[in-house]
Amino acid sequence: MQGIELHAIDLMKRAGKYIRQMIDHAYHIEEKTNKSDLVTEIDKNVEDLLIEGILNQYPDHHIYGEEGRAARPETLGGTIWFVDPIDGTMNFIRQKRHFAISIAIMVEGELKYGFVYDVMADEMFHSIKGLGAYENGIRLAPIEEKPVREAIICMNATWVTANRRIDAALLAPLVRDAVGVRAIGAASLELAWVAAGRVDGYITMRNMPWDYAAGQMLIEELGGRVGTIEGDAMTFQEQTSVLAGSRTFVADVLTYVNK
Repeated sequence: MQGIELHAIDLMKRAGKYIRQMIDHAYHIEEKTNKSDLVTEIDKNVEDLLIEGILNQYPDHHIYGEEGRAARPETLGGTIWFVDPIDGTMNFIRQKRHFAISIAIMVEGELKYGFVYDVMADEMFHSIKGLGAYENGIRLAPIEEKPVREAIICMNATWVTANRRIDAALLAPLVRDAVGVRAIGAASLELAWVAAGRVDGYITMRNMPWDYAAGQMLIEELGGRVGTIEGDAMTFQEQTSVLAGSRTFVADVLTYVNK
């Protein structure tokens, strides 16, 4: 590796060290939209650290960050860094594990790099367009093709109870048919686990670009597919559903949704 990818990894490692130093200290917690959507001063400080490190090296690049500490770009032109300083803030606060720093880099509308750093496990997942995906520098194997009936799926239980985004009756049979269902609580990690073969698919009705962009890179570099629950391509400009896994898994899930 060289250049921009090394710089991104170095920044994320530095941010991870800061998080580990602060995780047992007292810090301020705020609700954003509801009791499950939280932000801490650590999230904000980490995003500031990442933004400063990016713009000092690449002043003409743009940043699309979760906490909005830098002006978000209005288009996908130029080079954009999608930044989630702590993906899984509830896990960070309550469990002190199973959260990640997530960064994806897009150039002129095309994803080129993806990084997901599991801070407490010290696992760095990264991918480079056309060069595969890696876990702590070791190349990951292509994603194994599995239908729903052979799959472990990452999905929040919200989507098989009454909700405003999808008819729960569509996904309930999928849960019944799968080998098992898990929920980590951090989208970027769940997508990284799909890439690493720890789970076989990921489904949600509500992600932002900083949640899924890095994981999308990992999965697509290993032959998998990432799109919406309707089977459309990702747009990277708004909240959306996400369906990810092997091509076989994704195609199988769409048969449940489109009944």
